[in-house]
Amino acid sequence: MAYHARVIEAIRERIAAGEFEVSQHALERMLVRHISLGDIVEAITNAEIIEDYPNDKYGPSCLLLGFTGSGQPVDAQVSHPFRVPLKIVTIYGPDPLRWIDSRRRRS
Repeated sequence: MAYHARVIEAIRERIAAGEFEVSQHALERMLVRHISLGDIVEAITNAEIIEDYPNDKYGPSCLLLGFTGSGQPVDAQVSHPFRVPLKIVTIYGPDPLRWIDSRRRRS
């Protein structure tokens, strides 16, 4: 199994088991953007890794793109799953001025 496939599967397992925490920053972003914890869990459950940050200053993390049941795209930066509990660092909706099809950064 490829590296990203193993990482995303482990992230989904942590989310399903409730082994995660939400940073204060992510909580603030959720309030401002009217994104519920249920939306975040749903989006991560069907997410894909769109960027990997193995050398992030607070520890390895990755950027996920997932969708809520209503089809709303949600980006979530989360710690790599070997951190217990998994940490949701930040969340946001992809800015179309910065992203192509919500998956690739514009140059």
